[in-house]
Amino acid sequence: MIQTTETVATVLERELKPLIERWMIRVDKVAALTRISLTHKERTGHLPQLMEDLIVRLRLEKGGKCPETTSAHDHGQARFEQGYSAPMLVEESLLLQVTIFDTMRREQKHLDPNTMLEDVVTIADECDTQLKHQMETYTELEEKRDRAAA
Repeated sequence: MIQTTETVATVLERELKPLIERWMIRVDKVAALTRISLTHKERTGHLPQLMEDLIVRLRLEKGGKCPETTSAHDHGQARFEQGYSAPMLVEESLLLQVTIFDTMRREQKHLDPNTMLEDVVTIADECDTQLKHQMETYTELEEKRDRAAA
């Protein structure tokens, strides 16, 4: 039997729905996150676009420029409006990284071991970049709210 290898991007694309469901299971175990009542769509609606941004980045040639996107900004704004705190945004991001890496572990027999570590670095960097953009938006909205209340 010939075993084919896939890129991490292809695996994440193929496993998107199960990945989101596994992320949701992790989120449901964190009381600080679930104290804000959201529908499944409100809680997970940002993930397909954030994951698409990650997949695009994984497929870029070395040194290639990522296309502009507002998904992280939009997510930061949505979570601010939903009453999240900054630590809650960080927690969600950490859970996403763990879920992505767990998906890679589950699918490692399909992945090329020669590119996997480089992809792990790219994933961590992209998740951190997205979180940074989310936090910038969140902080701007927080400051605007505080100025209006003063």
